[in-house]
Amino acid sequence: MTTTPRLYRKPVSTFWWVQRRSYLIFVLRELSSVFVAWFVVYLLILVDAVSSGSEDYQRFLSWSASGWVVALNTIALLFVLLHTVTWFDLAPKAMAVRVGNRRVAPVVIVGLHYLLWGLVTAIVLLVVL
Repeated sequence: MTTTPRLYRKPVSTFWWVQRRSYLIFVLRELSSVFVAWFVVYLLILVDAVSSGSEDYQRFLSWSASGWVVALNTIALLFVLLHTVTWFDLAPKAMAVRVGNRRVAPVVIVGLHYLLWGLVTAIVLLVVL
């Protein structure tokens, strides 16, 4: 009777991704999708509260002002900002924009993303304030 040899597998730490900055950013970016989903759920709860009348909306505002919701939304904002920045930096690799026969430089694509983000933010601030 022959037995198959067992292959040696080097033990890997659970926190292997903390050892390199690029791995850490990758894992945090993947984790950020959970917080993006939270913002979607939060927005849906807000829309439901607004459509249900003044009393439900006031209840939503009271709930939103509680410490844990403010803390969760602050953490979620930081993760969504990380998600956005890493996506903008990835955009030139994800799309090849050509004008005529020349490829647009990556710095132009990233710069236009940030410019458009700033413009949309300014418009939203004008509308809200």
